Amino acid sequence: MVAFAVFKFWPMARGVWMSLFRVRPYLGDQWVGFQNYHDAFLDHGLRAAVQHGVLDAVVTVLGSALVGFGLALLLEGQALHLRIFRTVAFLPVVTAMVVVAEVWGVLLYPGKNGPVNGFIGHVGLGPEPFLAGVHTSLPSVMFIQIWKSAPYDMLIFLAGLAGIDRQLYEAAAIDGAGRWQRLRYITIPGLRYVTTIVLTLGIIRGLRVFTEIFVLTNGGPNGSTDVIVTYIYRTGITTPNQLGYAAAVSTMLLVVTVILTCLFLWWRQRRAVR
Repeated sequence: MVAFAVFKFWPMARGVWMSLFRVRPYLGDQWVGFQNYHDAFLDHGLRAAVQHGVLDAVVTVLGSALVGFGLALLLEGQALHLRIFRTVAFLPVVTAMVVVAEVWGVLLYPGKNGPVNGFIGHVGLGPEPFLAGVHTSLPSVMFIQIWKSAPYDMLIFLAGLAGIDRQLYEAAAIDGAGRWQRLRYITIPGLRYVTTIVLTLGIIRGLRVFTEIFVLTNGGPNGSTDVIVTYIYRTGITTPNQLGYAAAVSTMLLVVTVILTCLFLWWRQRRAVR
């Protein structure tokens, strides 16, 4: 709790307080009240970053959840080979995001000599710009995010599958239920709480995405991959006297994250009561 207070809660409170000022290094901070928040609602650049961030969050959360669920169904069991495959599938999660981004940056090199473009060139496709194109950069980043986060969702779904009573499957099989019927009426309802956890963590992770975009595209080209956190970073760090404005946008992101988390928890509790 002391570590959280020093490195989490105090900087968070300091950021909220800073959002009420025009921060001017060496000249003294100037009180502006809620002007930074007013400016944020009128900022077209921030509006575009929010749109990209929301789209990125929705696609990556749903994509990683679906892929993770599929992996969990394929790799569930105690056999040795399944344990080995689960370990291999989980490796992207424990790999540093900077390393993952650098490797994928090389693989998706936009020229015809890039590894992926060279591969698809053998079947008469490409070359594709991938991370260098306005219309392809954001989907490419989304794919990389799904590739890295899906095994994490897989692990949570595996824990949920282990908690489902095996006798339900045996009874359903005796009654003549097929594989898809057992999946629809036993597996999916049995994972509803786990799914809520996956979606909650995914939304928080999606709204705070930064490292992969910063390393791969730095918000480009032409702002096509700029999201909320990269916009905050560029505004607060590289733009003079805009640290207070960046703190205001960060505070707004904090409030939205807390609200979404509370809504998911409320929805989960309501489902549990039913």
